[in-house]
Order: sequence, then C-alpha cells, then structure tokens
Amino acid sequence: MDEIDVPESHPRYESLLTRHRIEHGVDLGITSRQGLIAQGRGEAYDYLLGERTTESADRAERAAAAHLLRADHPVLSVNGNAAALVPGELVELAAATGADLEVNLFNRTAERMERIADHLREHGAEEVKGLDADGRIPGLDHERAKVDADGIGDADVVLVPLEDGDRAEALAAMGKTELVIDLNPLSRSAQTATVPIVDNIIRAVPGITEHARALTDASREELERITEEFDREAALSAAEDAIRSGDL
Repeated sequence: MDEIDVPESHPRYESLLTRHRIEHGVDLGITSRQGLIAQGRGEAYDYLLGERTTESADRAERAAAAHLLRADHPVLSVNGNAAALVPGELVELAAATGADLEVNLFNRTAERMERIADHLREHGAEEVKGLDADGRIPGLDHERAKVDADGIGDADVVLVPLEDGDRAEALAAMGKTELVIDLNPLSRSAQTATVPIVDNIIRAVPGITEHARALTDASREELERITEEFDREAALSAAEDAIRSGDL
C-alpha cells in the first residue's frame, strides 16, 4: 500500500491513514463500497471518544484476551474492512492466542473470499478458513449465514470485529462467547456481546494481542477470574458516558 502524503504530526494522521487503508481495500477488491460508509460511521464515534483507548476499553481488551486464551476453539472472524485495516495485526493475534482465522462476509463472492484469504496469507497467515463454508448459522438467510463447520461453526469463542447486528445476535443464540469490536456502544452487536470492546479496531486488535502475550503464562484460574470479573454493562455505560459528556 502506498503511504499517504501526510506527516505523522498531522492531528488527523491516524484517521487519514485509516481512510486510506479502506480505500486501498476497495482497490484490491477485498472491501466493499458499503464498507466505506461503515468506516465513516465508526470514525464519527471514534472522534466522540477522543480517538483513544479508554480505560474501560482496555479492560475489555484484557478480558477478550483471557477469553481467547482459555477457549477450547477460538476463531477470529474477518470481514473486508477488518482485512483492509488490520490484516497483520489479526495474524499476530491469532498466533498469540492459538485462534483460527476465518473470512466471513455480508457481500460474499468467491472472488472476494479468495482475495481476502490471499491478503491474510501475504501478511503471514498459514491457514485461513471460510472458503469451504460447509456450515450455516441458524436463523439467518443470505450468504452471511455461511461458515466453516470446523471454524466458526465449532468455535466456543469468536472475535467478531465490525459485525452486523443480526448476525451477532444469531451467533449469540448459538451459545458462542462473542467478543465484539464496535465503536458504537448502542449497536446491536455491542449490546449482544459477551465482551463489548468500544474502541477503534486499529487500536483494539493490537491491544488484545498485548494483553494475550502478557497473560500467556497465566493459570486457567487467573484467566477465569479476569473473564468473570469483567462487567459488560459497566463497559457499555462507560462508553456511553464518555460520548455524552465529552469528558475525555
């Protein structure tokens, strides 16, 4: 990807870089044009949150890391925007937690699936699931219901960044532990999540990885304590308060 012609000292550097990554994703055929709209919506919430990881979001990222480490079969779900924004970071998180990577798209075509899988491989992924799609999420129609039976279909913990609400609800109905990255604390995805992470994905994924590495040698009892002590309602309330009060 060509670097943007903006100095890092620019106050909007990170935002402009993120936009450029999404644009580049569209050029590569891995991000849909609708993803541009979704990115703009998320950027607005990030601006209200001060474009930083709050203390509450950091606690959520630590809880997410603990869930992934203690899972029997963790899976990281990857859509077009996630692939464009944090491909290498997702590969690093998968390596740090032993999670599978699975491509799953709302606007699904065989070509986009292959391009995203290739993009992840270019960033270090050895195996990418989702191309077989021999399973389905109950309660959903359309292509978005398709998953790998031995991937998301079999997972007990799923990280679902930038997810659409009804699919998040359907995964929760299957009994999955859902770790959702969503800048809108009022979205159905965040409201459904076991661990709602109200943070920008470009900060959240590296944040989870950092916590996972720090917790690598933690006992199962310690990991369970972290997950059990996490208060999802408090995390959502803290994010809403930050947005409403502007107290950043």
